[in-house]
Amino acid sequence: MSFFKRLKDKFAGKPTEEEKELQDLEQTESSEEDSKPAEKEEKSTLPEAKPKEEPKEEPKDDFDFDDGLISIEEFEEIESQKLGAKFRQGLEKSRENFQEQLNNLIARYRTVDEDFFEALEEMLITADVGFNTVMELVDELRTEAQRRNIKETEDLKEVIVEKIVEIYQQEDDNSEVMNLEDGRLNVILMVGVNGVGKTTTIGKLAHRYKAEGKKVMLAAGDTFRAGAINQLKVWGERVGVDVISQSEGSDPAAVMYDAINAAKHQGVDILICDTAGRLQNKANLMNELEKMKRVIGRAVPDAPHEVLLCLDATTGQNALSQARNFKDVTNVTGIVLTKLDGTAKGGIVLAIRNELHIPVKYVGLGERLDDLQPFDPESYVYGLFADMIEQTVEEHQEETAETTENDGDTPDEQK
Repeated sequence: MSFFKRLKDKFAGKPTEEEKELQDLEQTESSEEDSKPAEKEEKSTLPEAKPKEEPKEEPKDDFDFDDGLISIEEFEEIESQKLGAKFRQGLEKSRENFQEQLNNLIARYRTVDEDFFEALEEMLITADVGFNTVMELVDELRTEAQRRNIKETEDLKEVIVEKIVEIYQQEDDNSEVMNLEDGRLNVILMVGVNGVGKTTTIGKLAHRYKAEGKKVMLAAGDTFRAGAINQLKVWGERVGVDVISQSEGSDPAAVMYDAINAAKHQGVDILICDTAGRLQNKANLMNELEKMKRVIGRAVPDAPHEVLLCLDATTGQNALSQARNFKDVTNVTGIVLTKLDGTAKGGIVLAIRNELHIPVKYVGLGERLDDLQPFDPESYVYGLFADMIEQTVEEHQEETAETTENDGDTPDEQK
């Protein structure tokens, strides 16, 4: 239960000491009022003068909250709850699908046996988790069920969610943290096929980094379509950042060269470079992308610092195929998974991470500018299983409270 409770406390919040005291007080008063109905009625006729004297205690509050500041711990707790709410709202479709199927599975198979595991495999595969990842996950669940001597499927829910987090949090050289450093020109190269939301993602990234106090510039490297150049310029105006571009049909590598020179001259912190929506089976377009990377690398050592592949979550296993092909050619450092709010099959995140070992760095959870969020595995699983997590924790707390109450009874009362 500790894992579910930790997720609930982190992302849904936990009652403060004052709230706990208030709850205890309300329960005590409720119990006294139920046992003394006549006294309650008599007290209700008395004048209520005491509440008017409460302002005398205000000086204590002046000392505690005069500066209006909160502690780092409180700030981090608030931020975690905001993040949890974002993922919960953005993954609503996937959560409804995951929870409904898992609850149906547990209701149908009460005992942990091979039939249950086979049905679980089928459920996860249909959720785009990926065949290889599903086989690995279910094998680990079999082992864990034997190790913990878990006999009922209801008791396996928490283990399933734990293992999903463990699959993502593999120890390797990859990280969800962006490779951005202060004091240098950071270059981000955006790649991906047409229609996955690449240009929109660039605009949202520019907005995020500018809000963090960074000076941002965009490079319109998709010179194959005039519409792509204009679209990026619109985003630049909307966000308030400069866009370096040339005419349609220009050499994309030349655009990169101009953009880097301009970025250096203006003291830019982050340069985000758009590229054409290359199909993964077009070798000549992939070669052009390699040329762009060489030009960037000669102008800025170790650049591009990030090569982010935009994938549309609603395309499922096709997104996995795109990631494989782009990884072979462009050395992708991270994934931006767009439109995650639009799919009921959010398992593609696990497939990408486990089978390709590429970290998901950002996810699109809606249409607003701030709906592009840094990816966090625990936020992700909370978004997928929030209702189940909170319900399970509450049921466990109620059972614990009943047990504690019974333990406090005398032997005669327990009989």
